[in-house]
Amino acid sequence: MALKIETLRCFCVVAQTGNLVEAADRLGRTQSAVSMTLKQLEDHLGKKLFEGERKNRLSALGQQVFETALKQVRQFDQSVLDIEAAASAEQGLLRIVSVPSVAALVFPRVLAHMTRSHPGLKIELRDTDTQQVLDALVEGKADIGIASGHQALNNVRAVPLLQDRFGLVCAADHPLIARPDPPSLADVTSVPFIRNALCDLIQSQRFLDAIARADVTVHNTHSLITMVRTGDWVTVLPQTVAEFIPEATAFRPISDLSHQRQVYLYVSERTRFQSLADEAAEFILSQSLG
Repeated sequence: MALKIETLRCFCVVAQTGNLVEAADRLGRTQSAVSMTLKQLEDHLGKKLFEGERKNRLSALGQQVFETALKQVRQFDQSVLDIEAAASAEQGLLRIVSVPSVAALVFPRVLAHMTRSHPGLKIELRDTDTQQVLDALVEGKADIGIASGHQALNNVRAVPLLQDRFGLVCAADHPLIARPDPPSLADVTSVPFIRNALCDLIQSQRFLDAIARADVTVHNTHSLITMVRTGDWVTVLPQTVAEFIPEATAFRPISDLSHQRQVYLYVSERTRFQSLADEAAEFILSQSLG
């Protein structure tokens, strides 16, 4: 039999819930129908996906199938949402994906401009990490992307958007903020330090060696700021982040770290509403963001 998306969805829900009763309830199907679907899937593969008769433990193959199937189900569901959104966008659809630190600068301005200029325009805004911004552009799920660093992408135009210096971010009353002279890299890494994904953009072996001893890595910016606000930790982030961090947190340049982050604006050249994407891109570039 040809594998269908609903077969994969059924298997994923059973794997997530660990029992047929709850899975059937979530799927809106009978328990026997769910059981039959699983049997057909296992017969098609020729191997068991669960260990034993109970459905609370996946086999080695089952775990591999689950990871792959879950991605496909989520991608299918997102594709359906995208298709429906496009169909309902009579005045056009604009999808912008950005790294969080720049999204806070760009989203309010571009939203106000585009909705004022184009009443009825559908706009989707999403913030995520650089890799997922690039993936969204390549997969045709974004018309405009804003990401750290430069990557050559097919049918996507990349334009420098802004540069900002890296520096110390910590609690406003931290000794490294209160001291009269700017802290050095040695000062920053001599106290408990949290590494974050943006640290990898600093192309300095001295810096990378200094933070290699960091025991904690936090990828989510909100969680990162929450931790440094306690005063027990410090980190290094681009200066644009400092414009949106709470008052209890502060940014300060590091005397011997002059590296800057380069942020690029990516514009798809194969989007359905190309004129809208180009207009939004021109507006973003016209703003003073640095």
